[in-house]
Amino acid sequence: MQMTGVSALIRTERFLALSLITTIVFVIYGDALLSDLSSPYRLVLIFFWLFFVVLSSALAVVRHAEHLAERFGEPYGTLILTLCITSIEVVSITAIMLHGANNPTLARDTLFAVTMIVLNGMVGLSLLLGGWRYREQHYNLHGANTYLGVIIPLGVLCLVLPDFTVTTSGPTLSYAQKMFVAVISLVLYIAFLFMQTSRHRAYFTAQPSGTELHVAPARSGDTPVSRHVVLLVIYMALVVYLAEKLAPPVDYVVETMGKPAALAGLTMAVLVATPEIIGAVRAAGRNNLQRSMNIFLGSVLSTIGLTIPAIIVISELTQHPIRLGLEHTDLLLFVLTLALCMVTFSSGRTNVLQGGVHLILFISYLFLIFQG
Repeated sequence: MQMTGVSALIRTERFLALSLITTIVFVIYGDALLSDLSSPYRLVLIFFWLFFVVLSSALAVVRHAEHLAERFGEPYGTLILTLCITSIEVVSITAIMLHGANNPTLARDTLFAVTMIVLNGMVGLSLLLGGWRYREQHYNLHGANTYLGVIIPLGVLCLVLPDFTVTTSGPTLSYAQKMFVAVISLVLYIAFLFMQTSRHRAYFTAQPSGTELHVAPARSGDTPVSRHVVLLVIYMALVVYLAEKLAPPVDYVVETMGKPAALAGLTMAVLVATPEIIGAVRAAGRNNLQRSMNIFLGSVLSTIGLTIPAIIVISELTQHPIRLGLEHTDLLLFVLTLALCMVTFSSGRTNVLQGGVHLILFISYLFLIFQG
């Protein structure tokens, strides 16, 4: 019986061995592997090797977080998932921000990329798939309004306000302004968590509807909670270490090869958002749009409410300047995305057209990275 359990664990956690081997290789030979990236073949090999392993480990983090979600229920399940992904995001941004030449716009570009990927790419794909299969899908309108009621002011304060302050030049904030934004973001996020987990938990659970398909939750079997917790922590530690090793290839592409600086942010955003995209799209495909909404809106809220304060503090401690204000086309796309979300999540139901519009906006973002 024990051997059967061990065999099942090995099959389920097959990527753990790959992550461990990669970590050992880079602990021993990391300096040699990353010392000269001038060869395009070597650069591509190392980048995709690390990207694949980090992404696989991040997906494993999400898998174990979802098992814990099934045990603890909503909204705690989504909260576990978003906090894990936010931790990966902070570590990834910090690793690249502190490596090589300073890139003051990296944090801003990553946060903006996460917002566009989630609120347009992930939302669009989820609504398109759900609307195609079920015509209309339903969610708790109170929960969506609560999310947007915090996301919109935080997003404007953190990513738009720096363009209009006059204390410092450019899209930057003074020390006092940065501390104010960091504290306000953290306080609002904590207040939101208090409401989400205690006073208004019902806002973040699906309301019964006569047209909504009932879907039984997936079962996680008899696996102890402690095993999921331990494996989640192990995978998180591997992601933290390997994300730091991904910094040299990304820096080389942007700084040495002269590619758009926004590509570094997009790379980090894809890395941290892909696991959530998979979870949200799967939930929409099972006609559980409430779960999808909790994932993508909770992801953006934690990105702004937790990542920005963390990056501001790290920036001040390490004396690496950051620029938070969005500029030109990015600013317009961000404001347009927030306005579109207000329209999309205003009725308690969604359809395929709304998903298509969000996807068009996401494609526009990708196009303008190179043609902005």
